[in-house]
Amino acid sequence: MTRKITAAVLDRCGDNPRPYAQHAPLRLAELTLDDPRPGELLIRIDAAGLCHSDLSVVNGDRPRPMPMAIGHEATGIVEALGSTDDAQFAVGDRVVLAFLPACGECVRCRSGEGYMCANGAAANGEGRLLGGGCRLHDGDHAVHHHLGVSAFASHAVVDRRSAVKIDAGIPSEIAALFGCAVLTGVGAVMNSAVLRPGESLVIYGLGGVGLAALLGGLASGAVPIVAIDPSHEKRAIAERLGATPAHPSDAAATIERTIPGGADVVIETVGKAAVLADAYRAGRRGGRIVTVGLPNPAERLDIPAVSLVAEGKTLIGSYMGSSIPARDIPRYVALWRAGRLPVEELLTSVGPLSSINALLDSLADGSAIRQIVRP
Repeated sequence: MTRKITAAVLDRCGDNPRPYAQHAPLRLAELTLDDPRPGELLIRIDAAGLCHSDLSVVNGDRPRPMPMAIGHEATGIVEALGSTDDAQFAVGDRVVLAFLPACGECVRCRSGEGYMCANGAAANGEGRLLGGGCRLHDGDHAVHHHLGVSAFASHAVVDRRSAVKIDAGIPSEIAALFGCAVLTGVGAVMNSAVLRPGESLVIYGLGGVGLAALLGGLASGAVPIVAIDPSHEKRAIAERLGATPAHPSDAAATIERTIPGGADVVIETVGKAAVLADAYRAGRRGGRIVTVGLPNPAERLDIPAVSLVAEGKTLIGSYMGSSIPARDIPRYVALWRAGRLPVEELLTSVGPLSSINALLDSLADGSAIRQIVRP
């Protein structure tokens, strides 16, 4: 059986001129959605966040097969089960959707590194579900899935390994943030950097992931914290939360004044090789530099090779915050409930899916942190 749904579809990866509100690279389309197969779930989406990983497919920084139904950070309600004997999920459950389904069977998964799952990464790169193929169709043509989720839609079919059950009472606009911004930013601090109380922290970029990293640093006891971004509004949020703000043009001087000798931990979220080089320099001797940004594949990083040994620095790539969603999302939700992880600070606006192209402009020009859309 199938059902008709509404979804935001991208037909061309890259070569999409701005302003997006005028040229509308994302079209709202009526698609056919297959019923979930065994091991899959049908989710009614009620909130989805707009992330730079969505924008990077629109602008071509992250090439993906087309056409594709975009969106990967979301929450929703389980409406149907592909396996009637599923002991973990039930109709009516609220779930957060994670953008990398871990197969649980490959070497990386069995080693406790599900965020490095080769099978999940291959499925995401091919725009299909982990179980194979696409469940979305536009007439006679298949529509690819974005990171196994395709959340800018009224409904989605996902692999059950892409879903994490949470308390039903959490507001949907808050719950959605845990699927990417919080998972990636907080995880970069707690899992990848393993920041210890009292260590210093520098963060480059204060979008959703960067501000989430700031929240993770505060929850972990980082002191002092320097937060760098060109946006005055974002720096003001960081300062209100307790960080020392800095414009990129003044970042090096601010770090030297605040953390002489460099930071214990540096988090780079911008996704630009030049910014990562600055972040590397901002780390102390023996410091840990963590990058979660996704630059264009053509960019190259230029650092003094000898510094890795002579200065004892560690450069860490962090995908999905080195997180295990089923383990970490409940932990982060618990921190939020305790008032130690105020993720509502990431929320810029809540609006209809019909405004998605205009919201892309706000994301691209840096004026928004996290914008939530509702179908």
